[in-house]
This record gives sequence, structure tokens and C-alpha cells, in this order.
Amino acid sequence: MKIAIGADHAGFALKEALKARLESAGNSVEDFGTHSKDSADYPDFGVAVARAVSEGKADRGVLVCHTGIGMSIAANKVPGVRAALCRTDEDARLSRRHNDANVLTLSGSFTPPDVAAAITDAFLETGFESGGRHERRVAKIRQLTGK
Repeated sequence: MKIAIGADHAGFALKEALKARLESAGNSVEDFGTHSKDSADYPDFGVAVARAVSEGKADRGVLVCHTGIGMSIAANKVPGVRAALCRTDEDARLSRRHNDANVLTLSGSFTPPDVAAAITDAFLETGFESGGRHERRVAKIRQLTGK
């Protein structure tokens, strides 16, 4: 799977841990930064990852900031992106099954690395329940942006 990943300074350490884990599992990972713990603006990285997913350059995206909230807000501004802030692996599974989320956002400050790994695995391994009410609802979301 091709995965776009990004973080601000508060999410840097968790991003690095997830990136190494994803690559060791055989995924192709493109790192959109940041590349240090120096202060950085989360919208820059959130939008870059979201655009990669929206344009089909990546299958999914993973973003990390202090709370995960700012990244979610920024990523969701990009047409075709359905970013979900997940705090549990069940959140991640449901965001994929019911919402066809294509970008995962995580808190670098409040999500332990082992929990973040489980959340990311669930997000990447779960498919969308096509057909029925979930597909109808996601279609309505797609109509908002034309993508």
C-alpha cells in the first residue's frame, strides 16, 4: 500500500515510529515532513498529505499533531478527503467501514505508540462496507466537493 505520512513538531516522534513500522511491513511510505522537532505549522503537512491522497498518489494518509484535531480540520479542507481523528482501533475500523475515511489523524501527545500502531493497523486493514446506507451517506459527502 502507498501511504502518505506527515506531522508537525508535536507529532514528529510518533510519525517517525509509525513510518518505520509501516515500511518494515512492506508499505511504500512518502514522508511529507516535518523532519525535526523544530516548531512547524500543521496545516502545511496536513494539506500536503491530503492532496497526495486526493490526487491518487497515495492510497491512504496518516497525520499526527499535538491533538490530531488541527490535522483533521486541515486535511478535510481538501476535496475528496475524509480524514478521521481516531483514539481507538474501533474508531479506526468504523471510520473505514462506515465513512470510507482515507486519512487517519492521531494525537502525538495523547496516544501511546503501541495504541497508535494498533489504530493505524486497524485503519489500513479495514475495508469500506459498500452498498446500503453507508455508501449512500458517503456519496452525499462526495457531492459536497464533487470528488
